Amino acid sequence: MEMVAALTAGGLAGIGLWMLLDRRLIRVVLGVAILGNAINLAVLTAGRLGAENAAFVTGTHVPEDFSNPLPQALVLTAIVIGFGLFVYALAVLKGVRDTHGSTFTDEVSAVAEEEAPDGYGTGLEGAEEGTP
Repeated sequence: MEMVAALTAGGLAGIGLWMLLDRRLIRVVLGVAILGNAINLAVLTAGRLGAENAAFVTGTHVPEDFSNPLPQALVLTAIVIGFGLFVYALAVLKGVRDTHGSTFTDEVSAVAEEEAPDGYGTGLEGAEEGTP
């Protein structure tokens, strides 16, 4: 079972990295989400995925083969943080599409590389003469 989970985590990491190299920003966002899920699965797999006993210790009994609760808690926290990051990235992506009219990295980079205006219309016109 752990071998299947490890191979799945490796496959998801490969797919996530492949999607990060795409020119469409939506695939980059999805690649980040898939890569995060791959890392979560890898951490969960490292915490003894196939153990049969819970990690409860009583005064008289200590289980021999118990699962580690720390990776499970870390993965649960990472899922919540990853979901928040994904929603934020989608909101930024929508803003980029509304601002630039495209989600291709080449077109967005071309707009970012244009010369900036010299403060005209931004309230910074007087900054060159030294007036506050």
